[in-house]
Amino acid sequence: MKGPLFYSKILLFGEYGIIKDSKGLSIPYNFYKGALKIADQPDEKALASNRSLARLANHIEELTSHDIDFPPFDIAAMRADIEAGMYFDSSIPQGYGVGSSGALVASIYDKYATDKITVLENLTREKLLILKDIFGKIESFFHGKSSGLDPLNSYLSLPILINSREDIEPAGIPSQLATGSGAVFLLDSGMVGETAPMVNIFMESMKKEGFRKMLKEQFVKYTDLCVEDFLSGNVKGLFGNVKKLSGTVLDNFKPMIPQQFHDLWKKGLDSGDYYLKLCGSGGGGYILGFTEDLEKAEKALKGYKLEVVYNF
Repeated sequence: MKGPLFYSKILLFGEYGIIKDSKGLSIPYNFYKGALKIADQPDEKALASNRSLARLANHIEELTSHDIDFPPFDIAAMRADIEAGMYFDSSIPQGYGVGSSGALVASIYDKYATDKITVLENLTREKLLILKDIFGKIESFFHGKSSGLDPLNSYLSLPILINSREDIEPAGIPSQLATGSGAVFLLDSGMVGETAPMVNIFMESMKKEGFRKMLKEQFVKYTDLCVEDFLSGNVKGLFGNVKKLSGTVLDNFKPMIPQQFHDLWKKGLDSGDYYLKLCGSGGGGYILGFTEDLEKAEKALKGYKLEVVYNF
């Protein structure tokens, strides 16, 4: 058995903000992918994945029996496959903010939901919200609380525009310029980040009035402008707003930025060679970078591993 491939994703804009109804923009990233497989001779990684799937099956069974809004799943077939050694064979790094659990959730829904919404249907806003809700409930097994956006992106393999929590739609993004010197890139922090502790820090900060004010008047405002600029192809406006967003994050989200990257973050803001922002919840994993001149950014970030995800 080998299931279809599901890809990683990158939330270009909207991390933390979408909790407070900012806009968001999520794109598939086909460099990393995963599929359900059954191995004849599983290695330790496959065995660990298999054990995790067995626990996930319990979680899904719990949902099907206690949540009236949750769709039926063929739990018996899932358990039989797990028993036969099924695992999730994935190149998506875990704890890096690129949706490793999202791709897994998408593949499980695709294979075992008995009355599923398929990618070929006319995907109305209502259907997208239903999918997002189902995916969020399944993915909560990994993160405690999930928006469901990562699995949705992986399942549809389409860019998704988040207008608000109750308003999401597939988005057309400007086509990439193969010859463009500007780029969005991933910078490897070299350490794994954990979502739950970072979200807890954010929720604690939300209790302070000053933080809530900053979130609304700066963070959400610049995030929304970045999404609008990116979708309309306004590159000049985009870099102005990404710079403001990067500065706001450095000033107010320090715990989410690994300590050794604080100076590098500031160096980019001061020089204008690149601007950094969080990729997912932060705390490690990838950091997202934006530059108008990739060569300059590569020189300034010599010694770091950069992966280009989009060219301007």
